[in-house]
Amino acid sequence: MNGGEERRGSLVHDCRIDAAGVIRLLVAAGLGFWKRSCRGDEEEKLRDECKELLVSLPKERGWITLEQYQFQGFWCTSALIQSIIAFQKHFQARDSDIVLATVPKSGTTWLKALTFAVVNRHRFAIKNHPLLTSNPHHLVPFLVESNHSEITNLLPDLSSKFPDQPRLFATHIPFPSLGPIKESNCKIVYICRNPFDTFVSAWHFLNTGTPKSLSPMSLDEAFDMYCKGIIVFGPYWDHMLGYWKESLKRPHNVLFLKYEDMKEDGVFHLKRLAKFLEYPFTMEEERNGVIEGIAELCSFETMKNLEVNKTGTLFQNFEKVNLFRKAEVGDWVNYLNPEMVERLSKVIEERLGGSGLSFPI
Repeated sequence: MNGGEERRGSLVHDCRIDAAGVIRLLVAAGLGFWKRSCRGDEEEKLRDECKELLVSLPKERGWITLEQYQFQGFWCTSALIQSIIAFQKHFQARDSDIVLATVPKSGTTWLKALTFAVVNRHRFAIKNHPLLTSNPHHLVPFLVESNHSEITNLLPDLSSKFPDQPRLFATHIPFPSLGPIKESNCKIVYICRNPFDTFVSAWHFLNTGTPKSLSPMSLDEAFDMYCKGIIVFGPYWDHMLGYWKESLKRPHNVLFLKYEDMKEDGVFHLKRLAKFLEYPFTMEEERNGVIEGIAELCSFETMKNLEVNKTGTLFQNFEKVNLFRKAEVGDWVNYLNPEMVERLSKVIEERLGGSGLSFPI
């Protein structure tokens, strides 16, 4: 029995668990009972360490915060820095983990849905799937959170609830800062998007979550900061290059996907994803339309029209409905003038030129 068959087999015996039951377990395991990694003096020490660190870091105006800081080569908020330090110090990676890494606003929600559906397809029928009643971000938690007030509640641990299947996590952290995950043999799936569309999508989304104490950022101001790489988890070209190079070095461990390719031929890339994760589709599943069923379940149209994704918030001030705006390729032409296009094109060529990673304009 190969790795994929072993993983699939481990799920079949448990397929009687209903969708509602799994959602309750996932919410409890992934969002409520966070692994306690820092206690007492250690927690206070970490807080003090972060405060001292912030004083020494370069800072700029934030997109949704007063300030953001350049930490380990990328930009992030003070809350994120604190969470990332805790993650790097205390997270215990497993070779069986599956980590979904993304540039923000490049298909994170979609990739979470697709991966969850692929890994759990022997557990649930489409008609009563957890994705129909729970947002993908509730089913696949982020490795670090930026809105926790307690450091003790930063590290998700699903192992006690799902001992027979791999843990699914997501992150926006650049590859060089993945700490223990870099040293493990886990599977990393990465997705990114044309930097032009990424900017427009990020600008729209971040402005929807701007606190009332801050004014929304204008398109021109946001574009200038974006081209300078000053955006949370940016520069995005450095972010993409980190995972791109690692995918070339370790293709068995890192799968590099592009949003545009997924949109163009979703079934083909869904098969690639399943094979990479060692959950390959069987010939019988292909004949029975399982791949198309998962693609339809996780499609933008399906996700956007579900009641669970129309109301409520996910992160701080961000409403779930704002996760589903357009999902169009090339929408940037409606926002960027020729001068902006020329500037960003030059930045992309300077930063990605010669790497083998490119995006059509």
